[in-house]
Amino acid sequence: MSHPFPPPPIKSFERLQATDGLLINAERWRAAHDYHRLRQNAQYQSLNQPGIVCGLGVRDIPAPSQVEARYRDGRWVQIQPGIAIDLAGNLIVVPTSYEFPIDIEVATSEPIMIYLVVSYVDPDELRRAQQRDLVQETYRIDQRNSTPISSEIEICRILLQPGHTDITQPADAFFPGYNNIDLRYRRQAQMRPQALVAIAQANHSDPECARNFFSLSYLLQAVEPLYPNLRGADEPGQVSLSENIQDYDLLYLTGGQAISLNSLEFESLKNYLNLGGVLLVDAPINSNTLIESTQALAQQLESPLRPLEELQRSHPLRTKPFLFAGLPLVNQQQIKLLIGGGIILVIGDLATAWGLADLNLPRLTIRTAQELGINILHYAWKRRQLIGLQQEDNSGQW
Repeated sequence: MSHPFPPPPIKSFERLQATDGLLINAERWRAAHDYHRLRQNAQYQSLNQPGIVCGLGVRDIPAPSQVEARYRDGRWVQIQPGIAIDLAGNLIVVPTSYEFPIDIEVATSEPIMIYLVVSYVDPDELRRAQQRDLVQETYRIDQRNSTPISSEIEICRILLQPGHTDITQPADAFFPGYNNIDLRYRRQAQMRPQALVAIAQANHSDPECARNFFSLSYLLQAVEPLYPNLRGADEPGQVSLSENIQDYDLLYLTGGQAISLNSLEFESLKNYLNLGGVLLVDAPINSNTLIESTQALAQQLESPLRPLEELQRSHPLRTKPFLFAGLPLVNQQQIKLLIGGGIILVIGDLATAWGLADLNLPRLTIRTAQELGINILHYAWKRRQLIGLQQEDNSGQW
């Protein structure tokens, strides 16, 4: 994936050309001010990501006394004042607290997720009974039972159970339950990362191919805290090599058996690598069949694997963004790394040290393994970017 949020439209701005005697009417006045507003929004889109700036807390409240008796249940919340910025760079200001009823009914026997969102409202798009010299930019608060659309900012979510009429604060804010206000997934407005990097586990005939799947999640979670210029996708995917694999910057493959590809899988992988994708094969030290078949696959693709030690000292896998004079130890064994034509072969089961598969691992081992994992992700993103910029349509490349 090239970026978690789309860039602003690639088009030139038009501004009013001032001359002596220029007649100012409403249209020209609007054009002059729209120029500055649109430039400001485009700058925000280019350098930052949307989200909540401050405030917009949520708490459960009793039903207001002025509402009709039939609406006085326990599903009322109060949204606190705050500021957010949306995907288009519009500033959303909620100046006072706002009382809001959660009135979506759970029509099934299973709980449903409700999203509370806020969005920007352009005063020019409102129908007003009379013209005013001053109009106030405003906002809209909605509830949804589906994922919020791109122009909306999530304030909170609530997992509603059928038949329950009370919404409460969670006993533990990190682990909310049914009918609790869940604030964990609010996105904060912050510096825009260079890219969103996405991983997928490559499923194949080896029954051990999924053994490190949860470690991929831990690596993705570590990307932004350790290297804010990149951001990991929310969750790793799972694909077979015959599917559409172009959505992922890195394919992760492990197990213990040899890689065996049919003609469709081979052509799909070849095309993926030619367009900048990276295949990471993470092999245990004793999995000779997987190691040898990976080397044979690289030969078949006319890109034989070479040890990292034989490449330039400045190779990005060794230097970007974290510096490695030597490769880390995993399970008291130093890993080995070979590379060629978009295939990276790690010998040493690196992913087992990315997460909590082994609770006895020292913190330093986990951090060092994650930093090398981020170097691999950074390499995959940069390789795809550089090759993508040489394609015919590269307007979406950053």
